[in-house]
Amino acid sequence: MSSTTTVATPDLLEHYDAGPAYDEFLSSQRQPRGHYQTLYQHLRSLPANELNRRQSAADLSFLNQGITFTVYSNEQGTERIFPYDLLPRILTGEEWSVIDRGLRQRMTALNLFLHDIYHEGRILKDKVVPVELVYSAPHYRREMRGVDVPRGVYVAVDGTDLVRVDDGRFLVLEDNLRVPSGVSYMLANRQVMKRVFPGQFRHYGVQPILNYGQALLSTLASLAPTHADNPNIVLLTPGVFNSAYFEHTFLARQMGIPLVEGRDLLVHDNCVYMRTTSGLQRVDVVYRRVDDDFLDPLIFRPDSILGVPGLFNAYRSGNVTLANAVGTGVADDKAVYTYVPAIIRYYLNEDPILNNVETYLLTDETARNHVLANLDKLVVKAVGESGGYDMLIGPHSTAEQRELFRERILAKPRNYIAQPTLNLSCAPCFIDGQIEARHIDLRPFVLTGRDITIAPGGLTRVALRRGSLVVNSSQGGGSKDTWVLTGEEV
Repeated sequence: MSSTTTVATPDLLEHYDAGPAYDEFLSSQRQPRGHYQTLYQHLRSLPANELNRRQSAADLSFLNQGITFTVYSNEQGTERIFPYDLLPRILTGEEWSVIDRGLRQRMTALNLFLHDIYHEGRILKDKVVPVELVYSAPHYRREMRGVDVPRGVYVAVDGTDLVRVDDGRFLVLEDNLRVPSGVSYMLANRQVMKRVFPGQFRHYGVQPILNYGQALLSTLASLAPTHADNPNIVLLTPGVFNSAYFEHTFLARQMGIPLVEGRDLLVHDNCVYMRTTSGLQRVDVVYRRVDDDFLDPLIFRPDSILGVPGLFNAYRSGNVTLANAVGTGVADDKAVYTYVPAIIRYYLNEDPILNNVETYLLTDETARNHVLANLDKLVVKAVGESGGYDMLIGPHSTAEQRELFRERILAKPRNYIAQPTLNLSCAPCFIDGQIEARHIDLRPFVLTGRDITIAPGGLTRVALRRGSLVVNSSQGGGSKDTWVLTGEEV
């Protein structure tokens, strides 16, 4: 490495400005926070073109591995290499401890909630959560009434989205409890980071995440039906045209389990079998990346060719485990989300460790009128959507877009919620040869089986466009590695 040409920090940071957002990198005096100090000094010492070289090496690694995602637009899918930012997002052990405890609390309560609403319904009878809100949720499945699931675990894999706001607190933006995606990018980011910043990675003492595949496999095995001493586990994918297909193949390889499509499975006598070259092989656990609607054409959508006829009856009979359970989407409905703090208090008799973002329920006339009068200031989301689709970001919207959402809200107020436009925290990103501030969020991944396991860190998603608050890859976002330190500072 040449030492003749160096770039000083003021040049690198010439365009760095987090504005009024919480800056995870620099203090209000524009000095690096303690846990970023070593990285800051390292960046000072690099030759001018070194960050460009390392970014190119990282991009090439993603290209060679085929790490892609799909953007759907105008009925056509466009496959792209996943955008990756070179600079890590760093969290102290103390910061992570709060997140870890908060997520464990939240997932414990949500699993209890799901069991309750599909069985006794105590929380509904006690009017803590409105009955009509649950029963009108798009992803509530009446077919799950009275169905027992192993260990009472409805959500084996969760990806809860957290945001950091002006005062430095982490808040829960939304829960992803159906078929959460993104963990493969978390793992791929770490693999690439260890190659492009090996010295820094070793020096910092970063908590490991690369055993996630085995942790997921152990979680799934712990949820197998009682008849299975050595459970046979498969990953069910919608197929190669799904936007997250790379992740499906990646995780199947990580766990060493078969990747199957619906046509590879059949049901006989309420048991599930996989077709193999040596005959039928019984399946005990299905890690399914297929939405409820498409799982079984005999129960849900009859036109589905992605699922397995008879799968739900085998599941209801206790002969196979589906992870995540059918019907979990009712608990990540964005209107039901507003009641999660009350759900935590009801089942655990504890205050939430991680609070929600302020949210307006548009079935309430007063809240609805306030939102309609302030569409230019708020974010409006469809209760059952994800990935940044069917969403209005008021400050960045046109009058035409606001009028469209006004009509949608008035027509079906249950289908939408509204939240303040959050000033997401910022972290340093390497953009066009400079270090610039970009807004970020965090999606940790929680595994619930016999125990709860959380990979330290998660997927930090980045709004790569200057000033943008949209971090979804489908909407122009990218990601970066998340380092959780073993100590408080380095």
